[in-house]
Amino acid sequence: MENKKIAVVTGATGFVGSHLVDLLLKEGFTVKCIVRKTSNLRWLEGKNVEIYDSGLFNKDEIKKILKDADYLYHIAGVVKAKKEEGYFKGNVETTRNLLEVLAEVNKDIERVIVMSSLTACGPAKKDQPCTEESAPHPITTYGRSKAAEEKLVKEFMDRLKITIIRAPAVYGERDTEIYLVFKTYKAGLMTFIGFDKKELSIIHVADLVKGIYLASMSDKAAGEIYFISSEKFYNWDIIGDVIGKAMGKKAIKIRLPHFLVFTVAAAAQFFAMFSSKPATFNLEKARDFVQKYWTCDVSKAVRDFGYHQEVSLEDGMKRTIEWYRREKWL
Repeated sequence: MENKKIAVVTGATGFVGSHLVDLLLKEGFTVKCIVRKTSNLRWLEGKNVEIYDSGLFNKDEIKKILKDADYLYHIAGVVKAKKEEGYFKGNVETTRNLLEVLAEVNKDIERVIVMSSLTACGPAKKDQPCTEESAPHPITTYGRSKAAEEKLVKEFMDRLKITIIRAPAVYGERDTEIYLVFKTYKAGLMTFIGFDKKELSIIHVADLVKGIYLASMSDKAAGEIYFISSEKFYNWDIIGDVIGKAMGKKAIKIRLPHFLVFTVAAAAQFFAMFSSKPATFNLEKARDFVQKYWTCDVSKAVRDFGYHQEVSLEDGMKRTIEWYRREKWL
């Protein structure tokens, strides 16, 4: 009997990571998940996975987990932090630990996937979606921390077979971020930021994890960066209409001028100073929201390992809303 390949996943308790775990199990891998002691394991319950609660800073424990791994999918990251150090610790130092351990105990690992973000590249220009050749120009601390992570990863590419995957906005079952758009819509409101049509790349989680998997299996992808995203670009008017159709109801459309968005963000950020948790919405998030183009080009992934968007916006929204309803989130 053939030995099963071992895949180690960080961030497996999260939205994207848990969907990747599902795909790896379906593909017949032995899946090991590195989690924190405080992680909520709800998306891993009842699944045939090995769970290690060492976190990403305990190098001795990580060595034991990674020494016989065939693949490492590093999906974990920090998207919200109260201070700059929080982003850099969660997105750069954790990655450094993992790569240093691999270089020491398992330098012949078949592939390492490091999850990055379109924000590491920055917003696009009209008619010029970001490509892998675009010079990084991140506009937020989160984006800068992901760009710093990518820079670090490149330093290890001569020793390890690594692929960097950049994702745009991701939605789908189990998501808690874009979920707020659906929740607001259900309450009868669809809010738009500014009076211009903003274009974005947005991907259903099933397409993203399939793209991650295809990249990890492609020899050509070693030492490369890829955008995995929708092949089409959308604007929020289209997205609002698709959500309305899937929900079977209409909502009142409200356009918020940019200055108001920054005012609300400043207030949220101010009140978060008195809380132990970082603000979900802050001035940096507002800066993200007012950009006109968050688009990226996936033709490199299409060319190198045959990636294609399979879940249309209509099907993806329908699936997601049905799941939220089943789970009583909506």
